[in-house]
Amino acid sequence: MIKYESLVDGLADLKARGYTFDFNMKNNCLECGDLVLMPNDFEVTEVYRFEGMTDPDDQSVLYALESKDGIKGTLVNGYGLYSDDATDELIAKLNVTHKE
Repeated sequence: MIKYESLVDGLADLKARGYTFDFNMKNNCLECGDLVLMPNDFEVTEVYRFEGMTDPDDQSVLYALESKDGIKGTLVNGYGLYSDDATDELIAKLNVTHKE
């Protein structure tokens, strides 16, 4: 397991390893421009959690994702996935623990 010092370090390393798409969470899918991935279209390959140095409430999760078609990208979100407007299916998919 890789241990990153910061979210920026994690994003840079994942990008160097081919995770070049920057996904955003929508209600029932992940989007990057015109590319849309439904929960059954991708797998979470790696998960990293970060806590802010000065504020424990400043927490984020970095997901490395790969689609069935081999498209690789990242998603950054706060710990409170339930506060985002996402479907239960998408939240369940992202809560799966992989190489953390």
